[in-house]
Amino acid sequence: MIPPCQLKALTPSIKRVRMHSPPCKWKWGCGNVVRGFLEPTIDLRFQIHGKTFFIFMRNILRFFALNTNMHTVRFYLAQLLTIVFLSGILFAQQRGQGGRPPVRKHTTTEIGELKLIPANDKLPYKPQKTFKKSKNEIKVASNGIPEHKVGSFPSNRNPNKILEQSFEFLLPLHPKPALGPIPLHNDTGRGPPSTPFGIAINGVLFDPGTAEFHMGDRLTDWNYEALSGAVLLGLDANHGHVQPNGSYHYHGLPTGLLKNLGFNARKHSPLVGYAMDGYPVYALYGYKDPQNPKSGIKKLTSSFRLKKGQRPNPPGGKHDGTFSKDYEYVDGAGDLDKCNGRFTVTDDFPNGTYAYFLTENWPVIPRYFKAKPLKLRGLKPPNQRVGGFRPNRRP
Repeated sequence: MIPPCQLKALTPSIKRVRMHSPPCKWKWGCGNVVRGFLEPTIDLRFQIHGKTFFIFMRNILRFFALNTNMHTVRFYLAQLLTIVFLSGILFAQQRGQGGRPPVRKHTTTEIGELKLIPANDKLPYKPQKTFKKSKNEIKVASNGIPEHKVGSFPSNRNPNKILEQSFEFLLPLHPKPALGPIPLHNDTGRGPPSTPFGIAINGVLFDPGTAEFHMGDRLTDWNYEALSGAVLLGLDANHGHVQPNGSYHYHGLPTGLLKNLGFNARKHSPLVGYAMDGYPVYALYGYKDPQNPKSGIKKLTSSFRLKKGQRPNPPGGKHDGTFSKDYEYVDGAGDLDKCNGRFTVTDDFPNGTYAYFLTENWPVIPRYFKAKPLKLRGLKPPNQRVGGFRPNRRP
């Protein structure tokens, strides 16, 4: 038999990591992978140290070389193969860029401090984007690379590196309103939990939703807000971060983009993007009278408010903005409708158009579509392209 001292030396070091522990390099994301598009939620249950495992392998081989008892060798070789097999399972739970980890079971029910990564890094890629208008459509093509600086990725909150994408899709130039608001969020418990809202004028996606749920339970639908700070997702100063396929995207106000567009509180917002239903997107500032450009400028507010009182249990706690369901729409409470938009004239649409607005208060990025949208998430081949999407269908 192998001496206990040698047996201890042969045993690999396996470290238990609490599911709700503070920062872990491979722990944070904002959802499960759906056809390589939505970023992963990394649940690092175990961590096997590579150096220790190498020492274990070296020692076990030395033992085999010195031991002439083939029965003992076969016994410990079987143990070795078992450990290697289990190690493979554990490493599979830590899949890096592009992987599909298990759903995390969060227990927090309170907002936290939103810690943003400074946006000091300039990407090594040349930004490419086009918005070509024809008679009835807008053909969008982009590599998903912004002109502004971004946070440092990978980071201790997001393990993914920003890579060029190949987004290509068609949006309607003259969308028709649906019978009622269409949510971005999917509360059925099946399929992707949300879909991107739109694409910024710099070719970066607006994607406010997350796939983080209280206790990992999609059926109860207590969906965590990315900007609440309750679950930190490694957002940078532009309120953006990276999916496992390398796609950089915005969860909130695109600070760097707005700066590049020369935002001015005394002027109506310039065009900042298009929603996936084809309607234009602006940010923060609009006319006091949406039909009169000479009426002055004001900062527009949404009509969503925090619900009063306590949540049901589970999850329990006060409605404080931790979850999307902490908010409710109050007609007339702000300047905008349930889709966070209104009919208005702009320099781009002097005859008027329905337009969405990004706001400082929730939802920041709209959570409902006015018209039937193109849903990028959950597309089936041949509409999917590696590194992005190439839909050959219209909304």
